[in-house]
Parts: sequence; structure tokens; C-alpha cells
Amino acid sequence: MNTVSIFNDVIGPVMRGPSSSHCAAALRIGRLARDLMDGEITDVLVEFDRAGSLPTTHESQGSDMGLFGGLLGWEADDERLPDSAKALADAGVRLRIETVDVGDPHPNTYRLKLKNNREEHSLIAISTGGGMMEVLSIDGVALHMDGGYHETLIWLPKGTAAAFAADEVIQHDLGDTVLWQIKANTFVPSDLSSPISVKRLSPVLPVPSRKDMRVPFTSCTEMLKHDGSQNTPLWQLAIEYERARGNFTELEVIDKMIAIIRILRKSIASGIAGTSYEDRVLHHQSGRFAELMNAGRLLDGGALNRIVLYVTALMEVKSSMGVIVAAPTAGACAALPGAVIGMAEAMNQNEDEMAKAMLAAGLIGVFIATRWTFAAEVGGCQAEGGSAASMAAAALITLAGGTRDQAIAAASMAFQSMLGLICDPIANRVEAPCLGKNVMAASNALSCANMALANFDPLIPLDEVIDAAKHVSASMPREHRCTSLGGLAITPTSLEIERKLAGLKSKGCGTCACH
Repeated sequence: MNTVSIFNDVIGPVMRGPSSSHCAAALRIGRLARDLMDGEITDVLVEFDRAGSLPTTHESQGSDMGLFGGLLGWEADDERLPDSAKALADAGVRLRIETVDVGDPHPNTYRLKLKNNREEHSLIAISTGGGMMEVLSIDGVALHMDGGYHETLIWLPKGTAAAFAADEVIQHDLGDTVLWQIKANTFVPSDLSSPISVKRLSPVLPVPSRKDMRVPFTSCTEMLKHDGSQNTPLWQLAIEYERARGNFTELEVIDKMIAIIRILRKSIASGIAGTSYEDRVLHHQSGRFAELMNAGRLLDGGALNRIVLYVTALMEVKSSMGVIVAAPTAGACAALPGAVIGMAEAMNQNEDEMAKAMLAAGLIGVFIATRWTFAAEVGGCQAEGGSAASMAAAALITLAGGTRDQAIAAASMAFQSMLGLICDPIANRVEAPCLGKNVMAASNALSCANMALANFDPLIPLDEVIDAAKHVSASMPREHRCTSLGGLAITPTSLEIERKLAGLKSKGCGTCACH
């Protein structure tokens, strides 16, 4: 199992697209598939299991866009991504997408069959939430690959002597041949005399994996035991964790988060200034909110009004294919940064303080990702909006100078309030009710932070709340887990909006980002 990193799994990736589970994860899968083919692809067959989430969402929620970009070797924030389908066709790649009945256990399963003029390969991978993914098999051989290592695959005749210096070497017995899977921080040289084939798959994660890596804790309970009576602020515990996970210095961890803060602030400003994109449900609205707020014509919400403005601006940037940061996901990208940046500015705090708050939030996210998931296809919107609210509550406590235990209490209370939240995107787009749920998550975080500062009792420990959410998701019907088959997604108005947007796309609109 991959050890969670704040910058891999929780705060990031920096990306474009409506959904990190769809866009960013699919892009990373595509990048690995491209490497498997040495960058030369003529034919691609993509298969989705009928009982999963992707048959009904792969086009409208960005799986196609991300996967095609990955097959082209692009990054997750590449401005060309909205046109990736055309670019793939222009590159001469023949594409088929089919729905199959194979009983894949994970709802976000990608089955790829790839060809070029020399060879054919297959790859099965899953999107696990927040832009993370895992390769389950290559050419029918069960294996594990999460994009954190340089992976060298060497096929050798059985009985061929081989030795490799690497973090991990795995032999897959294929009868007359052996597949050597070699995980290291660089590709191993292929100086063997008679390899049948050699493939090199580059890492796709910003924080690499490494041998003998140990983190000080992986759950809230373990963290409290580790810290004991020291009552270390949560942001400092987050730095301790990420230093161990990524082999960073304290300054490197803070600088990485400040860089993310600056991306977010730029995106907020561009959202308020105005965004445009044809294939979207909601038009630009945050600018009008800003005008009324600045004129004193809104109800007095104090800093909350600024938070709502920043949340709406970020959601509009996401919907216009602008650059956002999955925090922890694209669908829930706005609640945490909107709350942190909005409140910090209202308190006249600088980017260092914002970064510390985001790190505290990141550590709460580590606990959630380790025990459960951020994927709405698995857990409904409680996995996205609930996680974002919990993380944001801890971040706001950090801005207020609260204690470690108050931050944990706020995170627990905020998550408790979001259990059972379904994912039912209107018109099969990740815009609404996602916008309102992001606003609700940020508002909930602020309320719970203030309650925790007043030492309200959360009653249920955070780890138990996460486990409860996981159990709730097991009882949640597929229709309410990001399939657009239930809730608001199947109302007459939602279906009519979806038909109109499909009509625009059939006329050639909706493929350009005028942002």
C-alpha cells in the first residue's frame, strides 16, 4: 500500500478539469500507458465496466479529456487539455470506447488495450480519488504500480540470471519467461544480453516513493499517542510527517505549500474577474457577488462573505477549465482554500500563515486518505465535501492560533455534519450542486472551528468518524455515488440542461477555453 503524502494525495495535483478522479487520475494512467508503448500508439481500446461509474460519466466529467492528454504525454495542467480528443485524432491514434460486463470491483476501472506497428499491450488501472491511481495489471500479469517510482519492466527467458540494485525487485513467473518489475529512483540499465523486452515507466507523482521510508504516524490516534502531552500545533506535526514521507527539509515543505497558495490566489483573482466556457452549467456569478459585497449590499456575514466569494470564484475557474488545485479533489477544490485564504486575508495574515493552515488541513487529509478515500464514486460527496469541511475546520483553528486538540475536535465535528451526503451532479457536470456543497463545507468548517475554540465536545474521535463515513458509503446506492443516475441528476430540468449542452457540443462548441 502506498504511504500517503500531503502533496501527492491530499493537496494536489495542480490541474485542469472538472474532476480529479476523472481528469488527473486518467491522465496519469494515460502517461503510464504511453510509456508502456514507448510513446508510439496507433490504436487504443478503452473499456469500462457497465456496473461502474465511468460508462455514464467518462465524457462529461473529464475522463476522456484526461486519458487522451496522458496518452499524448501532457501534464495535468496543460492548457491544451480541452482539445485532447482532437489532438489524439490528429496524432493518428484510432480510438474505441466500449462498455463491457466484466464485474470490476472498483467503480473507476480503466481497461486499456494498446497497439502500434510492432507490439500490443494491455493495462488495467483504477482511479482511487483526488487524482491518485493504481495500475493493477499489465498484459494480464497482476502487479502494483502507483506512479511513485521509476518502474523498469524486463521480460527475460526463464532461467536467465539477473541482479538489480533497486528499492524493490519483483519476479512475475509467466511460464517460459519471467517479468522482472524493478522499482527504483532511476531506471535500471538494460545491459542484459538477451532481454525479450524492456519497458520504462516514468513516475507521475510529485513526491516519489523510496525504500525504507517510515512515517511517524498514519492515524489521528497514533498521532496523539506520538505527540503525547506536548500539544504540538497540527501544522508542525504535518511538517514532521511530510518530512519523513518525502525526505524534505522543513523549509522545503513550507515552500511547496506557499507555491500552492500562490497558484490558488491567482486562480481566485481570475475567477472573480470573469471566466467563460461553453460546456458548463453555471455562468460567471462571483463577480456580481464581489460587487455587492464591496458595496455593503449583502447580509452581514463578516469574513464568511469573503470565503463564499473565494469558494465560488474557484469553482468557476474549475468549470472553465482554468488551473485549480485538487484539495482534496477537484469537485471539492474550493471549500478548503476558499476558507483558508479568505479568513487569512480578513485577519491580515501572510502566506506563511496560510501555508501552515493548509498543512494542518493536509494532515487531517492524510488520516482520511489512509483509512478511506476521497473518491465520490466510492463514498458519495461525503468523501469529497465531508473531507474538505473536516480539513478546512482544522485549518481555520490553525489560523486562529488554536490548539492541536481544538483542531482535531473541529475536524471531527465538521465531518460528522456531512455524513450521508450524496453525489448527484446536475446535467452530469461537476458544477452543481457541487458549488453549494463547497460553500456549505466552508461555512460548516467556520462554524465548527468557532465551536471548537469554545471547547465544544465533538464526542466521537476523528478516526471513528472517518470509519463511520466508510460504513455509510457501503450502504449508499450506486445511483448516489457520482454516476448521474440519482438525486438531482435525474430531475427533468437536469436532464434538459444536459440535452442542451450535448446539442452545443454536437455543433462543435464547448471545446475551447476562453479563460
